[in-house]
Amino acid sequence: MPRISPPSPIARDHAAKRLAALATPPNALGRLGDLGVWLASCQGHVPPRPLEDVRLVIFAGDHGVAAHGVSAFPASITGAMVRTFLAGRAGVSALAAAHGVSVRVLDLGVADDFSDLDPQLRAALTAYKIRAGSGAIHLEDALTAQQTRAALDAGAQVARAEIAAGAQLLLSGDMGIGNTTAAAALVAAGVGASAAQVTGRGTGISDETLAHKIQLIQAALDRAGTRALDPIESLSALGSADLAATTGYLLAAAQDGVPVLLDGLMSVACALTAQRVEPGAAAWFAAGHRSTEPAQSLALTELGLEPILDLGMRLGEGSGAVTALPVLRSAVALLREVALLEDLPAPPQGP
Repeated sequence: MPRISPPSPIARDHAAKRLAALATPPNALGRLGDLGVWLASCQGHVPPRPLEDVRLVIFAGDHGVAAHGVSAFPASITGAMVRTFLAGRAGVSALAAAHGVSVRVLDLGVADDFSDLDPQLRAALTAYKIRAGSGAIHLEDALTAQQTRAALDAGAQVARAEIAAGAQLLLSGDMGIGNTTAAAALVAAGVGASAAQVTGRGTGISDETLAHKIQLIQAALDRAGTRALDPIESLSALGSADLAATTGYLLAAAQDGVPVLLDGLMSVACALTAQRVEPGAAAWFAAGHRSTEPAQSLALTELGLEPILDLGMRLGEGSGAVTALPVLRSAVALLREVALLEDLPAPPQGP
């Protein structure tokens, strides 16, 4: 994979100077100013261009561990929710429509053949499918080495297709019962944490199920052993087809110099993995929100990212990133439209 160049330091410097010269009190814009400077540096343009073409890709997949009592919902919900995305009726669909975000859903590893769908729609949905369900990570690898590489490549192809079509900002979304188990395991591998430190309630599980989930994640980490030290091996041993594809998507965006607004645990776990594969990738990422999952907070700290929003959300799907988008657009508007101090009209002269 090509090395990642950082966002433009020249644009960052010019944007910071512009921010300081705005007709506002010093530091009055808080993080809005910082976000505007970040976007300017990513775009290499001061002031930053308006975010008119924003694209969300939802990577869907099933996880073998879901059959072992780690979720409040059955694995069949994954396929049902994919159909809901296609119908434009999911939570993120409503948010995306409100904020002008295009949504694409892809089946990377759903245990459903979607044979009821229109053939053209089904072909588009499953164009990058790697397998029907990933392995139960406490018992076996999620993916073979070949499947991991194929999923990484698929995610990269998707990112580059969206960029070629005009995307100025990419968002990543997720759908898959059991995915918080795999994502938490990836974070544990990435930061050297225990299962107890990374495991959250996912879809809202009970205390008893939470204890069981911790045991399964620790078993997965123990099974992976020293392979967890390598990010690609971690994806094979502990991840899934959808998470590996998301990692490839984030890497390609960073390699091609397009910023990404991250969502919750799944996208942040993949961002951490991308940073492990290609140090420097995180400079192209902003954190849309803080979810209720402890693994996400650990990964954000490791990446040095401060979430834009903290609303107690745990829906997934890309919903937190889409909700944070207006904040980024506000940051752009301020750097573009606020007058500079030097341009303020002179006060009227006395008689």
